[in-house]
Amino acid sequence: MGEEFPHKPAGKPPLASAVEMMHLVLPNHANQLGNVLGGQLMQWMDIAAALAAMRHAGKVCVTAAVDSISFLEPIRIGHIVHIFATVNRAFRTSMEVGVKVFREDPINGTRTHAASAYLTFVAIDQYGKPLPVPPVEPQTLEEQRRWQEAEFRRQQRLQQREYLRQLRQQHAADVSQASEELR
Repeated sequence: MGEEFPHKPAGKPPLASAVEMMHLVLPNHANQLGNVLGGQLMQWMDIAAALAAMRHAGKVCVTAAVDSISFLEPIRIGHIVHIFATVNRAFRTSMEVGVKVFREDPINGTRTHAASAYLTFVAIDQYGKPLPVPPVEPQTLEEQRRWQEAEFRRQQRLQQREYLRQLRQQHAADVSQASEELR
């Protein structure tokens, strides 16, 4: 089978597609305790990550997976949410985007790391078919670290997918065998 994408796109540094978004937490964003709803924060994070992926790829990108999301500190009504999203690494058609969230208390000016996540995006054409994306070219030691860690997370995802596939296959065989024994 021939190579689907004959030419490799030129690489881009992470900073070229980095996104910073800010939101003021209002009562309609919060739960009964006055903290931002986890789903609301996830939506904001997904949008920031999608924008970073689209900037990097220069194409429409869709969320393929949310690897992990960690809520570290509550964010209250009246706080300002700062969301930073950066493409950590690009593979053939997918990209890992790291998202870091800070809460700012505008009264006392303190800023605290409140949440982090890793999301995977895929660039697609108008028919939903995956398209190649440019590689990421880390420029700093921090970007190099994130680039290397993204490969590790990708390998973990692929291993987990294969392990779960094998478990499902074994389960299907066990169910089939149990059905035969009942007859």
